[in-house]
Amino acid sequence: MIFDNRNFTGGFMTPISDIIQRRFSCRSYADKAVPDDVLQIFKTRLDEPHRGLFGNAPRFALIAMEALPREAWKKLGTYGVIKNARLYLAGMISPAPMATCDYGYCKEKLILEATRLGLNTCWLGGTFAISAFGRAAGMRRNELLPTITPLGYAAERRSLTEQVMRGFAGSDHRVPWTKLFFHGNASTPLAPAEAGPYAEALENVRLAPSASNKQPWRIIYGPNQKIFLFYLSRAIGYKHLRDVSLQEIDMGIAMCHFDLTVKALGIAGSWRQDDTTPKIKSWEYMATWQAEGK
Repeated sequence: MIFDNRNFTGGFMTPISDIIQRRFSCRSYADKAVPDDVLQIFKTRLDEPHRGLFGNAPRFALIAMEALPREAWKKLGTYGVIKNARLYLAGMISPAPMATCDYGYCKEKLILEATRLGLNTCWLGGTFAISAFGRAAGMRRNELLPTITPLGYAAERRSLTEQVMRGFAGSDHRVPWTKLFFHGNASTPLAPAEAGPYAEALENVRLAPSASNKQPWRIIYGPNQKIFLFYLSRAIGYKHLRDVSLQEIDMGIAMCHFDLTVKALGIAGSWRQDDTTPKIKSWEYMATWQAEGK
């Protein structure tokens, strides 16, 4: 695990929740280098083996813009979207069942580690040149490069482009609990008070980043069995982009927030896929989290 949970004090705000709440999507960066000591800590995390909840193992590479010739910068395709970023985190995955979900889970762990170190980030999917970034990252023949992420320090003022993009995506707004979390079935909203010790984990899911801030996760809580059923509610136009489902990546990010939070709270549980899970119209079942013990 990335996070040392020994600092957990028992209050509502755990270290992981603080990190999740501090993270925001940053597109405008200060012209400032990341110190070597900070970069070394992050690289240590980057070089560790990465494996998702369903066994897939994405690879990650850090791309330093200063190592590339100036004429190659515009070919990377982030011109006008990201300003002044000196570093990019690229992640690659081989196609397999639940691979994109595992990709989102593993990459969000790294992004939260960057946040812990005081760095700012932004998930980017579909607005960059895959071939150029793929070459820089050492992408292999059978791999996909679904997203890239700039790393650095936020500029004092957001660029006009960033202001427009945040407004278009609704980046500063989150869907309410009543439309995301449900009690026992898909039609009964779950109130925070009814979630008991899991309220913090679900709130951290609600705060997770997603493509165009669609927040496609829907979660049903079964209190008697102490299970959480994770479903994907696809938005029109986001089914697949360049052979990658961005919203399946979003589901992996949401699962990452849930998983890290329950672990920080000392709640033991496990993930599985269950063929007997109820089918719900317009939702796709993804996974089940089951608490251990009575």
